[in-house]
Amino acid sequence: MLRFDPFHDIDTVARQLLGENVGSSRAPRFMPMDLFRAGDHYVLNADLPGVDPGSVDVSVDNGTLTLRAQRSVPSEEGVQWIASERFAGTYMRQLSLGDNVDTDKISATYNNGVLSVTIPIAERAKPRRIEISGHAQPKTIEAGSGS
Repeated sequence: MLRFDPFHDIDTVARQLLGENVGSSRAPRFMPMDLFRAGDHYVLNADLPGVDPGSVDVSVDNGTLTLRAQRSVPSEEGVQWIASERFAGTYMRQLSLGDNVDTDKISATYNNGVLSVTIPIAERAKPRRIEISGHAQPKTIEAGSGS
């Protein structure tokens, strides 16, 4: 007899997210990040501790910002692991950029395990004052007039 368990799928997803019983326990889970606006640009800070700076790649293609990084596993022969909780492998995160950013001027730095990406706001998307032009002589409209 089959038993219906409505929480089975939720438990499976939770185990996958928390890393229980899913392939190698050393596979990267995610790349935690913060994103905020500071004046005329956005700043994205992503945590990548222990990642070789040469493996970090930031690219923009068709409005999608892609962050990639590789963290290698130490390949030491004859070692018996007691605990292995640090993730290794490829990290990747993609963000959809709107039309209001200047993709040609995106810049990135990597310091102390933090990838910082500066995404400038395009000139066309910045707030600007719109000048109102008028007639040489003001036109007066009276209430109740038929024309």
